[in-house]
Amino acid sequence: MLIRLGYDIQFDLPLEVPFVTLLNVHPSRKKDLREADEVHTDPGLPVTYYEDSLGNLCGRFTAPPGKLRLFNSTLIDDPGEPDPQNWHAVENPVGQLPEDTLKYLLSSRYCEVDLLSNTAVELFGSAPHGWGRVQAVCGWVNSKVTFGYPFANPTRTALGVYTERVGVCRDFQHLAVTFCRALNIPARYATGYLGDIDFPVSPGPMDFSAWFEAYLGDRWWTFDARHNRPRIGRVLMAVGRDATDVAITTSFGKAQLTSFQVTTDEVPAEKTQHGAPAA
Repeated sequence: MLIRLGYDIQFDLPLEVPFVTLLNVHPSRKKDLREADEVHTDPGLPVTYYEDSLGNLCGRFTAPPGKLRLFNSTLIDDPGEPDPQNWHAVENPVGQLPEDTLKYLLSSRYCEVDLLSNTAVELFGSAPHGWGRVQAVCGWVNSKVTFGYPFANPTRTALGVYTERVGVCRDFQHLAVTFCRALNIPARYATGYLGDIDFPVSPGPMDFSAWFEAYLGDRWWTFDARHNRPRIGRVLMAVGRDATDVAITTSFGKAQLTSFQVTTDEVPAEKTQHGAPAA
């Protein structure tokens, strides 16, 4: 299937402000793009790109005082299949893990592994190892934490989610990531596009979404403690230790957000058959 992706984000800037963005599709999905994926600005500004230490594609520019608009629309080819599952995927002994996964066992800004280690063992120590244990974590977080946009709190950590039992999608993933790491399963936070394809349409405005990935067997697998079921049309933008590493925009100065819109829609087959947006 083809999915139309896009965003329109606007700011008011009292002074000149440098920006770093994570608004591009992840390099691992570049081969699936059918249109250019670029950060457009109004006023028009030169945007340079670089790959950060976690493998994400970042944009960089400096905006003058006044109004700033960031926007883009692109098209991606997606398998149209639910997130893959493998109930036979196994946990790896820490001594045999690839070196680049080890950082995803450690505490980070929003994931206090040391403070929740005993809790993780009490809750999931007897769960079947491997896929079953990660799924048990997702099931517990999904059933124990209440989702709601009014619960959004940019400083809430995994421990806060565990004690308050409320949050938005990032909170669900932070707690699940922390539990997995406490069980010696590498887990990393992920963000990207996730529309309502073959899923009840959300009454709220579209937003970027969060999920997480766990390293089992010889690869990273997608899990989602917020929805706790395989989804269709998930498009990765960035991965990191937690939300700190994958901020959609980072401004090095005051930037007042005035508008935020995200698009992720399946393109009807009849449009592609007549050649309209298809490459």
